[in-house]
Amino acid sequence: MTLTLTVSDDVRALAPGFTHVAIEAHGLVNGPSNEAGSALLDDAARRLAVRLGGRAPHEDPHMAAWRETYTAFGSKPSRTRNSAEALAKRALSGAGLPRINLLVDLYNAVSVAHLIPVGGEDIDRIEGGMRLIRATGEEDFVTVAGGEETVEHPDAGEVVWRDDAGVTCRRWNWRQGPRTRLTERTTSGIFLLESLAPMPVAEVTAAAAELAELLAKFSPGADIAVRAPESSA
Repeated sequence: MTLTLTVSDDVRALAPGFTHVAIEAHGLVNGPSNEAGSALLDDAARRLAVRLGGRAPHEDPHMAAWRETYTAFGSKPSRTRNSAEALAKRALSGAGLPRINLLVDLYNAVSVAHLIPVGGEDIDRIEGGMRLIRATGEEDFVTVAGGEETVEHPDAGEVVWRDDAGVTCRRWNWRQGPRTRLTERTTSGIFLLESLAPMPVAEVTAAAAELAELLAKFSPGADIAVRAPESSA
């Protein structure tokens, strides 16, 4: 069954240049990070360095657009970076990119190489469809702090992804909640690539095709469908 993804009119008005491409995959095989995934992450860091040509990640026009959008809904982009900028900053530092699990490593590699925020959610843990909205501030976001589960609430007006149970990702693509994250037990996932103008739609489409190829390579026999880009323009 196809997972429903909707973008509210309020978000479309906030970011008229927003485009997202979704990949829905069933029959996935996940597992611990391995040498192949690690090699992809290392290659992504090299591709990023070439792309930036000595600039800081936030100086890239696409990352600058995300910073402007974060500011528009009340978040401080230097403190709560979009997921692609945060990963890029790590990739260029001595810390390097984290190794999480194979599926997460695959989409993180694509995110870094293309400087596009990419997220992955376990479809079996999502309740109802997913919606990108501006929060009222009363929604529940279940996260972990200090090793214990805790409930936070987004700021009023903050852009969040949510399902019927609550918020799945805060500040658009800044922090994912543990409830729907991809684990080594995940077999069905939705992968979301998000871009803003001035990034051409063709580039986010190419990044999605690259991720779909990687998913097919590491999960032979999986049912993988790339949806057409959906734009707010």
